[in-house]
Amino acid sequence: MPSLKEVRNRITSVSSTQQITSAMKMVSAAKLRRAQDAVTQMRPYAQKLREILENLSASLDSSEGVYSRKRDVKKVLVVVITSNRGLCGGFNSSVIKRAVLDIRENFSNAQVSYLAIGKKGGDFFRKTKYTAAFPELGNLNVLFDGMNYLKTAPVAERIMKSFADGEFDKVVLYYNQFKNAAVQITQAEAFLPVIPTQGASKGSKADYIYEPRKEEIVQDLIPRSLKTQLYKGLLDSFASEHGARMTAMHKATDNAKDLLKALRISYNKARQTAITNEILEIVGGAEALKG
Repeated sequence: MPSLKEVRNRITSVSSTQQITSAMKMVSAAKLRRAQDAVTQMRPYAQKLREILENLSASLDSSEGVYSRKRDVKKVLVVVITSNRGLCGGFNSSVIKRAVLDIRENFSNAQVSYLAIGKKGGDFFRKTKYTAAFPELGNLNVLFDGMNYLKTAPVAERIMKSFADGEFDKVVLYYNQFKNAAVQITQAEAFLPVIPTQGASKGSKADYIYEPRKEEIVQDLIPRSLKTQLYKGLLDSFASEHGARMTAMHKATDNAKDLLKALRISYNKARQTAITNEILEIVGGAEALKG
């Protein structure tokens, strides 16, 4: 049985940990509210813009749709969005596992490069055989600090340029989509080329009136939609991170509470045993003096 001092030290340590996890839970809950509002406001716009984009792409020929050109997949870029910090359960590992599984199953014969947004994903892929793309962009982990559309747009522009120039034949986006604080859905989303929906490809596309001309729409709408798609992925990932961390810290706080209860019971038992032994020694000494 551990000594009273050891149990006291463990109680102090677990109590301090409980205070930290409880504070982290409250911080993540506050940040989650703002992040959730941002992504829920962004989704309807992004989804409608994507729908228009897919219908527009279905009506373009290969000379008009530079971002819709389908090529043999020989060079692939995987864009992996993770967090800069840990202590958020399986948030980061789920995205990384999905990307690695996809690479093994679907792109095993292709040359794969990666673009990691988030420290955890970057730390993992640096240890693999895959090549880092766009080192000139610098540290992309700072995108989560005061995240906004203007900071994300240059990254999307660089990805689009690389696809248009033939550096990559396919670009896939991996991130966690926010559903609620306890549930995040890992997504593998085709970024480029822009593929028309099944309905649009069969001729059931919406009959849009293009104003101004279709060519001008192509030059403006498609790049804007792709930038919005990347920005939405970052917002989803950011909200999912705080939801996952809040849930993980809530569980950690509850576990610390249960552990403290067990430690206090163990401490009281050890203390009672020590007191009983002292009483027995005193009674034994008194009996010895009488004899």
